[in-house]
Amino acid sequence: MIKIYDFPHGARGLRVAWLCEEMGLDQTFVPVGFPPDRSYRALNPFGTVPFLQDGNVSMSESIAMMFYIAQKYGPTDALPPVDNERFTKVLQFTLLGEASLSSLMTPLLAVRFGAPDDQKRNWWAVGIESRLKGTVDRIGDELGEREFLVGSSLSLADISVATALRIWRRGVGQDLPTTLQAYCERLEERPACKRAMAAHG
Repeated sequence: MIKIYDFPHGARGLRVAWLCEEMGLDQTFVPVGFPPDRSYRALNPFGTVPFLQDGNVSMSESIAMMFYIAQKYGPTDALPPVDNERFTKVLQFTLLGEASLSSLMTPLLAVRFGAPDDQKRNWWAVGIESRLKGTVDRIGDELGEREFLVGSSLSLADISVATALRIWRRGVGQDLPTTLQAYCERLEERPACKRAMAAHG
């Protein structure tokens, strides 16, 4: 049984649960408090959230978890084979969802919810926010009028990016361009996404 340790409503763990639901895999949500306690750190010495256990496999990093699940329990359309023309774009945008989006939002979340009022708009927070807005706009340009980021079906790229955009909206409190707002709403209406959100709420 796949166990996903995550904060309630955690977006990064949602990535993993959503993929499991799309693939028809049983998974269990194990809530983690904040800050993670000693028993959690015994499982994951890095103390990062989310964390996955699957039999004798234990790992952190939500993007790595998605690749692991797709490859171990696939094949799945969410991760095309390496010789498929979609593969490189899926790889690029899946990693972009964390490296160029979610990871940069972490300090903005810390500022929004933890900084004194006179520090919430300091120069580095404004700089990161500006960079992220540019990346978000570029993703909107890339998507255009298509339903999915890469090709004609859902991929790891959509799951990764859409959950990052969820942090941008709900955590950081930013608006999305109309195209990306519709994209996120469309994906969140997928039955698999709804089940994952309900289980991890």
